Amino acid sequence: MTDLDAFAITNRWPAEHPDRLQLYSTPTPNGVKVSIMLEETGLPYEPHFVDIGANESWTPEFLALNPNGKIPAIIDPDGPGGRPLGRFESGAILLYLAEKTGQFLPSDPARRIETIQWVFFQMGGVGPMFGQLGFFHKFAGREYEDKRPRDRYAAETKRLLGVLEGRLADRQWMMGDDFTIADIALLGWVRAIAGFYDAGDLVDYAGLKAVPAWLDRGLARPAVARGLTIPARA
Repeated sequence: MTDLDAFAITNRWPAEHPDRLQLYSTPTPNGVKVSIMLEETGLPYEPHFVDIGANESWTPEFLALNPNGKIPAIIDPDGPGGRPLGRFESGAILLYLAEKTGQFLPSDPARRIETIQWVFFQMGGVGPMFGQLGFFHKFAGREYEDKRPRDRYAAETKRLLGVLEGRLADRQWMMGDDFTIADIALLGWVRAIAGFYDAGDLVDYAGLKAVPAWLDRGLARPAVARGLTIPARA
């Protein structure tokens, strides 16, 4: 019996390598934050594909780890004090992994909190607004005759992209020369706007300069390219 047997989620997604960090996810803009972080840090991990289209994140086993029923979630068999630790919420997982490895989060207190503020900017603004635009433009919401919800989220997405454009105007990464969890949190969402959501025209993405250049730099990183496809869809 391994220590991970105490986690009900391992009954549905058994761990072949219980000594490795276990990732339960789907390659969505939120999901890829953690797979990119794991690839960037080099931590050994075992990915498990959670089919959110089949509501697998709402099964009792998954809910036992994340009662909010959302991907991603992790179990670290070597948590604080050497004890297994489960975690959910992508932003919290990024912070946990950054502190565990000492990577992608500045040690200087002022720069550390500045990095975290941009992670919160993604969690509280970019993710919810971009996701709602995707729903109303590409998914079920596109059938709604009333286009005011779509236009409201398109306008807010455009505004948020403008904030990023200003931040990146004279910076290589969100924190200047240092690639951090702030970049990792944002990459998948910005990539989705003109790509997966086909909403580039709605938000005038072509009119931006700094943001597309930043996205290209991010996508050129080998660990990012790998993380975007993990876990592999079953």
